[in-house]
Amino acid sequence: MNLKRIFGAVLTLLGITSLIYAAQLFLSEDGSTRDIKELIIYSALGLLFFIPGINLIKTTKDES
Repeated sequence: MNLKRIFGAVLTLLGITSLIYAAQLFLSEDGSTRDIKELIIYSALGLLFFIPGINLIKTTKDES
């Protein structure tokens, strides 16, 4: 397995967990400013990790 593909999988998993945590924050939100900032930060980080991770997995060629 290629090192880029492993790194892509790790990035994807980090993105998924961050997006799940952001969704959990969204559902239990009180509406305070701190909660909204956390929601935006975790959503942005989740997308920042998830999208490049998927692209690394898709574009890396398997070499035997």
